[in-house]
Amino acid sequence: MDREHLCLLTVHAHPDDEASKGAPTLSKYGAEGVRTVLVCCTGGEEGDVNNPRLKEPGQPFHGLDPAAEKALLAEMRPRELARSAGVIGFHAVHMLGYRDSGMQGVESNGHPDCFHMAPLDQATGRLVALIRAERPQVIITYNDDQSSYPHPDHLKVHDISIAAFQRAGDPMWYPDAGPVWQPSKMYYTLWSRMRLMALHEGMLKHRGESPFDEKWLSRANQDWRITTRLHVGDHMHARSGALLAHATQIDPDEPFWFGLSDEQLAETYPWEDWVLARSIVDGPRPGTYEDDLFAGVRGGSPVIDLAPLERLP
Repeated sequence: MDREHLCLLTVHAHPDDEASKGAPTLSKYGAEGVRTVLVCCTGGEEGDVNNPRLKEPGQPFHGLDPAAEKALLAEMRPRELARSAGVIGFHAVHMLGYRDSGMQGVESNGHPDCFHMAPLDQATGRLVALIRAERPQVIITYNDDQSSYPHPDHLKVHDISIAAFQRAGDPMWYPDAGPVWQPSKMYYTLWSRMRLMALHEGMLKHRGESPFDEKWLSRANQDWRITTRLHVGDHMHARSGALLAHATQIDPDEPFWFGLSDEQLAETYPWEDWVLARSIVDGPRPGTYEDDLFAGVRGGSPVIDLAPLERLP
């Protein structure tokens, strides 16, 4: 299949998630001529101003009361998302149209317009319509194990992505959402332990200290689930540039994000790791990694038995 007909669609909960999860991968494919599409499910209205510089005298958030701060933040976040998408090189950005639900257990979880409160079939239908319009062969979404960060919107992203993958190619679902289209593969994001430990050691080497404490280092190891490893060392600038585009959300002095330069990151861990979760084409052979999200799609033939990778809920 020609690159000009390939499409990669990634689903995220809030503006800035696209910067911290998979930006180098999307930049890599976009640069290769693959159409890259971002679906952002909420506007990020419940975020906080995490950049202390913006609260200094003469800066936009100086002296604002909480209500005014929230209002200005909601106004700024779409512009930040547009800048971030430009840095990564997305060909299209679609908003799913829901309000940010806020962190787990807060009052905003019950807002009638928030993503958390959206009926599953309604939200899935909106995503199906975008899938049918964009016709991606590959979809990226959040992991099924989100125990380390159970944000309601991240949980919902996973749920609607799984349903949309199943329903987009079924004419019985959402007949008014456009001609059916069946994606070939779905991947889960994963921050591997290999990456975590490499970054920890890299920080110690280059900075003499690391922001990854025991809470991070003791996290469950899911590396056994990795099916796909992409070399993205030449695209680390997409991550750092996209993060900085979200000026309200990212402290440019925070070593967690910027403790290593792009060059040091590429030297320390030049890969991004993915979990193949759904597929209608051949997957990697046992004991091997894919090195391409479109493996099996570029001229591949469908596999009849979907059971090994379906893992249906």
